[in-house]
Amino acid sequence: MLAALALGVLLTAALPPFYIIPAAFLAFSGLLWLLDGVRTDPRPIRAALVVGWWFGIGHFVSGLYWIANALLVDAAHFGWLVPFAVGGLSAFFAIYPALAVAAYGAMRGPRVARILVFAGAWMVSEYLRGVVFTGFSWNLLGTVWAFSAASMQGAAFVGAYGLGLASVLLFTAPAILGGDVRRPWRAAVALVLLGLLPMIGGGIRFASAPVAGRDLIPGVKLALVQANIDQQMKWAPEQRIAIIRTYLELTGRAVHDGATHVVWPETAVPVALARELDVRAAIAATLANGPTEALIAGTVRVTSPDEPFRLWNSVQAFDRQGNVIDTYDKFHLVPFGEYVPLRGWLPIDKITPGSVDFSAGPGPETIVVPGLPLVGPLVCYEAIFPGDVAKRDPRPGVLLNVTNDAWFGDSTGPRQHFAAARMRAVEEGLPLVRAAGTGISAIVDPYGRVLASLALGRRGIVEGELPVALPPTPFGRFGNGIALILAAVAIAAGLALRRPN
Repeated sequence: MLAALALGVLLTAALPPFYIIPAAFLAFSGLLWLLDGVRTDPRPIRAALVVGWWFGIGHFVSGLYWIANALLVDAAHFGWLVPFAVGGLSAFFAIYPALAVAAYGAMRGPRVARILVFAGAWMVSEYLRGVVFTGFSWNLLGTVWAFSAASMQGAAFVGAYGLGLASVLLFTAPAILGGDVRRPWRAAVALVLLGLLPMIGGGIRFASAPVAGRDLIPGVKLALVQANIDQQMKWAPEQRIAIIRTYLELTGRAVHDGATHVVWPETAVPVALARELDVRAAIAATLANGPTEALIAGTVRVTSPDEPFRLWNSVQAFDRQGNVIDTYDKFHLVPFGEYVPLRGWLPIDKITPGSVDFSAGPGPETIVVPGLPLVGPLVCYEAIFPGDVAKRDPRPGVLLNVTNDAWFGDSTGPRQHFAAARMRAVEEGLPLVRAAGTGISAIVDPYGRVLASLALGRRGIVEGELPVALPPTPFGRFGNGIALILAAVAIAAGLALRRPN
């Protein structure tokens, strides 16, 4: 159990922001050798489940420890939840890799056949983790390739889930050399080549890409405002005016510099903008000092006073007069962050301020903003879900991710979040505009190349032009169906190669 726990922690070192890829080879090969050690157990499937679960515990505790930072923002009320949140979530998420490991343990036959089944089962387990109980597609194995734009291009063909399948084949290849295969080097090389196929295809795609920053939409100059407001100050009543003034001051600088479109991050100011006429008037007065056509802001949206009270975590576009042009409501809500599941049974409050749960929007949508192509908004962690970030018809011309990673402090969390968002740009062939309250604000082209950015913990403005979208990628056309088919093929191939030991 301790060995499995340590191997799970080791795998985390291969993920963003560390990208120590050799750690993944050690983690997966060590896991398979460890599983071979329990194959003599009278209940091998149960033993494999236990090994896989402890492997998952180590992996998720080390990869999701930053969740504790969100609870410590209001430590007096939520600090006691830290061990339950980090430990409990990790224990639950560990079930998914445990099921994949159990599939390996249940197989009989040569190791190469078991690896094929394991790779397919791993991909299916990650997919299920992304959809069951609203899903949580954080730290997918495929994001180990987000260390450069060139290395992540395979996502345009098979998506992050498909890259995860290929990665398992690659990272388990060394385990063949200590196994029961007659020609181990031949089998290991075959697994390496299969695992590298998406990366090879992605490399060919990247080689034909235009120079970064060349294909741009004329007449558009973006300004992304990152105010770097401490989360403990965000909703303090005495800070309300100061926060609004900070955003208006930064916006004024952007307008003076000639920005045509200004973007504020998730719940940028501690008011519902659509209902605050004085704030909207101040926005209009600020935009009037330059060529700015619109301001797009993350904001809380609430019902009118004569309706039953509801609220949404939204993105709203405002014109030069401060009028609302269009609205998008977040649909992937954070359990316990924006709503409490089983509220009638669980005696706890949501972490975000207020006693009323947020309502969910209808799903991926586009909004219309003058001077821009159709915008596909994503609020906060909606950017982590492969295949569920862009409306298919009409397809947006840009992904807009507004977020507030101040909740997670100076940890791996904001960096992992940015890596996942970049992967969505590559998958869909769409540029990504990302405005963070604090975190990493950036303009990213459809190949995942960062054209302009502002680091975590900095206050300032990201200015740049908007890249042109690419035609729909294979993943953009068929989504996660490609990866699911590949998983079925891998499992079928493994079963076909099965033979008695």
